Amino acid sequence: MKNKKLLMIPGPTPVVRRIQDQMARETIAFGDPAFVQDYKDLISDLKTLWRASGEVFVVAGTGTMAMEMAVANTTKAGDRVLVVSHGYFGDRFVELCQRKGLQVDVLASEWGTIVPVAEIEKQLSENTYQAVTVSHVDTSTGVSAPVAEIGEMMKQYPDTMYIVDGVCATGAAPEYVDDMNIDLLLTGSQKAFGVAPGIAVVWASEKAVAKRKSLGTIPEYYIDFEKWLPVMHDPAKYFATPAVNMVWAVKEAVEMMKEEGLEKRYARHEKMASAMQQALEGLGFTLLAEKSCRAVTLSNLIYPEGIDDAEFRKVLAEEGMMVAGGLGAYAGKMFRLGHMGNIDTHDMVSVISVIERALHRVGYPVDLGKGVGILTAALLKGDQNG
Repeated sequence: MKNKKLLMIPGPTPVVRRIQDQMARETIAFGDPAFVQDYKDLISDLKTLWRASGEVFVVAGTGTMAMEMAVANTTKAGDRVLVVSHGYFGDRFVELCQRKGLQVDVLASEWGTIVPVAEIEKQLSENTYQAVTVSHVDTSTGVSAPVAEIGEMMKQYPDTMYIVDGVCATGAAPEYVDDMNIDLLLTGSQKAFGVAPGIAVVWASEKAVAKRKSLGTIPEYYIDFEKWLPVMHDPAKYFATPAVNMVWAVKEAVEMMKEEGLEKRYARHEKMASAMQQALEGLGFTLLAEKSCRAVTLSNLIYPEGIDDAEFRKVLAEEGMMVAGGLGAYAGKMFRLGHMGNIDTHDMVSVISVIERALHRVGYPVDLGKGVGILTAALLKGDQNG
């Protein structure tokens, strides 16, 4: 009998039954008053929970589309943009901006580290930028940027849009739009929300909405804020067909967040990540991200000497777990393990146990049970401290 598959890549993440049930509901007309109210309630909750006085756009699409939506509605050809990149997905902003005819400057960190806030501030003081982009968590490196600290610094540059890519952070790490001076925060449904792929969410500050209006007609059509604003204000109106069942699924995910409490959810992710990372280091893995800037949503694990990446991940799959391979210069040298959303203690214990079994099978000397012991002790210590 085969083990059930544990989906532990950096996204999509496991989808719990409550959310699956919403996706499996009989689809109704998007103009049905019951759905219109559900859509309206979701939009309201997203504004309230993320402390956003501006607008929020909930649209069928991906995280990459949300990135493009943020840039397209606040810049025009010829504008200058500063991309703060902590890895592969930070770099994605470069091509996206260049295709829009923007002038792009890049501040890139060595993989596993972040660009210091002082360095970003220095760059801003020397040039005029219409926007700055920062990925809160870059899944290629497993680092987390200090988005609140950057937002505070950005108050010195009120004419520059502060765009935060929260795809692998939103719902797992603190992000408060107004409090952190964020102009555009974007995410997708398939990461810490614990929903299947298919919904893009973009929060826009009042400043960002005003900037869009000042641009007049933009080349983009589907992702134009002006096309979606009437729908976000009154979901009974039509622009493009909403993903009815996916809206229900995201609404259920948000209900779960409300029940748990966002601050408690953030604390859970911190405790979960710390325990998981301690256990993995105890088994001989090295984390790519420096301790001071490690993400709570995933771990990027460099192999100990003697482990073949392809063989190890093949054995993991046979043992019932899917992880992701390394990117860029770390392809073949590490694997990426997601631990976010609605996974629980049972999932975490299973993850470490599978890794121990895989290490044993590939001939790496492992003290079976050691990782599980470290994990459990860290979790229990966290519970006692809480």
